[in-house]
Amino acid sequence: MNEIKIHPMTRYGHDFIPFEYLPEDKSEYYLRDEQLALPKSYWRHLRSGEIESLVKNANSCEIWDNIYVTDPFSPHLIKNCQFSGLVRIGKMEDIILEHHNLQVPAGISNSTIIACDIGDNCAVHNVNYLAHYIIGNCVILFNINEMHTTNHAKFGNGIIKEGEPESVRIWLELMNEMGGRAVLPFDGMIPADAYIWLKYRHFKEFQERLREITQNRFDHRRGYYGTVGDYSVIKNNRIIKDVKTGACCYIKGANKLKNLTINSSADEPTQIGEGVELVNGIIGYGCRIFYGCKAVRFIMGRNSNLKYGARLIHSYLGDNSTVSCCEILHNLIFPAHEQHHNNSFLIASLVMGQSNLAAGASVGSNHNSRANDGEIQAGRGFWPGLSVTLKHSSRFVSFVLIAKGNYPAELNIPLPFCLLNDEKGNNVLEIMPAYWWMYNMYALARNSSKFQKRDKRKIKGQHIEFDSLAPDTVEEMFTALRLLEIWTAKAYMRKNGEPVHTKTDDELAVPGRKLLLDTAEKTKRLEITGEKMEKTGRKVVILKAREGYHAYLQMIHYYAMKNLLVYLEEHPEATLASINKEFVGERETRWVNLGGQLAREKDVFELINKITKREINSWDDIHDYYNVLWEKYGKDKQHHAYASLLTLLDMDTITPSTWMEQLDRVLKTQEYICEQVYISRKKDYDNPFRQATFDSREEMTAVIHTPEENSFVLQVKEETEEFKKNIERIRKRELP
Repeated sequence: MNEIKIHPMTRYGHDFIPFEYLPEDKSEYYLRDEQLALPKSYWRHLRSGEIESLVKNANSCEIWDNIYVTDPFSPHLIKNCQFSGLVRIGKMEDIILEHHNLQVPAGISNSTIIACDIGDNCAVHNVNYLAHYIIGNCVILFNINEMHTTNHAKFGNGIIKEGEPESVRIWLELMNEMGGRAVLPFDGMIPADAYIWLKYRHFKEFQERLREITQNRFDHRRGYYGTVGDYSVIKNNRIIKDVKTGACCYIKGANKLKNLTINSSADEPTQIGEGVELVNGIIGYGCRIFYGCKAVRFIMGRNSNLKYGARLIHSYLGDNSTVSCCEILHNLIFPAHEQHHNNSFLIASLVMGQSNLAAGASVGSNHNSRANDGEIQAGRGFWPGLSVTLKHSSRFVSFVLIAKGNYPAELNIPLPFCLLNDEKGNNVLEIMPAYWWMYNMYALARNSSKFQKRDKRKIKGQHIEFDSLAPDTVEEMFTALRLLEIWTAKAYMRKNGEPVHTKTDDELAVPGRKLLLDTAEKTKRLEITGEKMEKTGRKVVILKAREGYHAYLQMIHYYAMKNLLVYLEEHPEATLASINKEFVGERETRWVNLGGQLAREKDVFELINKITKREINSWDDIHDYYNVLWEKYGKDKQHHAYASLLTLLDMDTITPSTWMEQLDRVLKTQEYICEQVYISRKKDYDNPFRQATFDSREEMTAVIHTPEENSFVLQVKEETEEFKKNIERIRKRELP
C-alpha cells in the first residue's frame, strides 16, 4: 500500500492542524501561541540586511517574512539552514554553551527548521529535521536525525484527540496479561491511582468515571507542539517524535523516543542515554535511563532508574526504584523496588514496594491455566532469592523471604516476615514465621532507614510508609497468630489420636493459644503443618512455630508502644486517662496499601463513593484526598496501635500499673533489637569463608572494618540510647 502523500511546495511547513479541526476564527498556530505565551510585540520581522546576511551564509526560506526574531540577533550565527513555515528565533549572541566539556556556539547550522519557536541563545547544529517544536532557552540540540511533533500528539497520555477512533487509545495492561486490569496512563499518575483503578474492577460506574476523568484532564484539540525545557541538552540521537521534555533534561545517543512525556527540572533532572528506545510512556522527575534499555507502554515514577538493557513493558515502575538487565512485563510495582540481574524477570504481578528480586528469580514463570490470565500479588518487603521460580497465581503477604528453589505450584502465604523453603530432600514446603525478626534483624531494621535515605524526591507526590511495622503488617501478624493457634491445636490433637474435623476454628484457637504460650515442652515434638498454602498434596511444615508466635507478639507490642510513645512526645499534656479516652473504639482491621501509602479500607471506599457520585471530579482532587488521608494517618496509626495493645493485653483500658509494665517490656525489646542488629551483622564477619580471601585479620579489618564500626550498628545504638532516655522521661511524667 502506498502511504506517501504529495503536497505542493508552497504548503511546506503549513497546515499543521487539518482544516476540519481548525476553528473558523483561528490560525493553525493558535495553540502554539498559547503554549509559548509571549506577546506578538516581542517579535519583529527580519531586516533586509539580515536577510542578505542569512542568504550569504547558505540559508534558504520560501518566505522570509515568516521568520521572526528578537534583539539582540546576530544573523552570522545561522549557517546552511532551510526554514519553512512560521519560525521564531529568540535572542542570539556570540556565546559558547558548554555541557560536560562539550562546547558549542549559540546559533543554528546545518539544520532544517519547520514551524518552530527557538528560545534565547540556543545551539541547534546538525539537526536534519526539526518540526513543530517549542525550544526553551539555552538549549543544545546537536546531531539529531529527526525531531518532530504530529498534530495529534498525546505525549504518552491515554487520551484520544479530535476525530480519532477509540482503537488508537493507549492502555497499560497492568498485573494481568489479558488486559482485564488495564488503566489509562497520564502525566501525574502515581501508583495509588493505578492501584485503585486496577483493583476495584467490579465497581463499573467507578471505572467509567476514572476513564472520563482521565480524558478530561487534557485538551482533546489537535495542534499542540512538542516542547524542550530550558537548559536541556539533546545530542547524537536518531528519532524523537511527539515528545514533551522538561527543563535541564539530558538525552544522548537514544535510538528512538516516541509519544513520551519526560518530566525534568533543575532540582530533579532526568537523563536518557545510549541505545535507549522508549515508546508510549511517562517518565518521572529525576529518572535515569541508560545503556540499551527498551520501554513500551510504561510509566516510571520519580527518582527511578532503568539500566543495562532492561525491558519495561506494560508496567508502572514506582518511585525510588532501580531495574537493571532484566525483563518486566505487565506489572504494577510500588516504590523502592530493586531488580538488578540479567536472568531475572517479573511478569503479571502486583509488587507492593520495598522489594528485591535476586539473580535468576523468575516471578510468574508459568501460567497454570489455559490462558495467560494468572497473577501474582506480593506485599511489602517481597524478596525472592537466587534462582527462585514462582507460578501463577500466587499471593504473598508482607516481608516474605523465599529461599532458592523451583516452587512447583501456586502459593498463598499468609505468614508475614517468614522464610519460605522448598525442601526437596523430604518433599515438603517449609515455612519459618517471623524469620526476619528472629534471625535477620540487621536487614529488617535497616529497611526503613535505607529506603528513606534513598528517597531523593524533591516533591513527594506518592506518600510512602517506610516502617516495616505498620498497620498492614500488624494485621497480617494478628491473622498469622490465629492460624498458628489453629494449626498447633490440630497437631496436638493428631498426636493424641483425637479427631480434628469435629472442632471449629474458634474451638481450636483457644487450646492452641494455651499450648503456644505454655512451656516449650508442650510443642517441642509436634509436627505443626499449615493448610491451603500450596496447591500440592505435600506437607507444609511450620518450623519454630512457638518461637515465631512469640516473635509476632513481641513485634506487635513493640509497634503499639512505639507509636504511643510518639503520641506522648507530640502531646506533653496527655495523661493515661486522656489516652484511654482519645483512642476508644474498635481496632481497625482492614487497611489498604495505596501505592506505598497506608489507609483504612473504609476511607478508600469513601473515596470511590465520592468519585462515583461526582463529588470528586479530577485527579488533582483525588490526590488532595490522598493528602488528607496522609495527614490523618499518623493519628489513625496511633489509634490502631492503642487498640492492638489492648488486644494483646486482653483489656478494655490501660491501667497505670499495666502501663509501667509495658514501658519495661518495650525497653527490653528495644535492647533486643540493638543486640540482634549487632549479632546478625557480626555473623558475616565471623564466617571463616568470608575471612578466607584475607591473609590476616588486619587486612580484613582494613577492607571491611569491624561490626562495631558499622554505621548502621552505631546508628541503632544511638537510637536505643535515645529510646531509653525517652522512656525515662515518660516514667517521670505523671499519667494519672
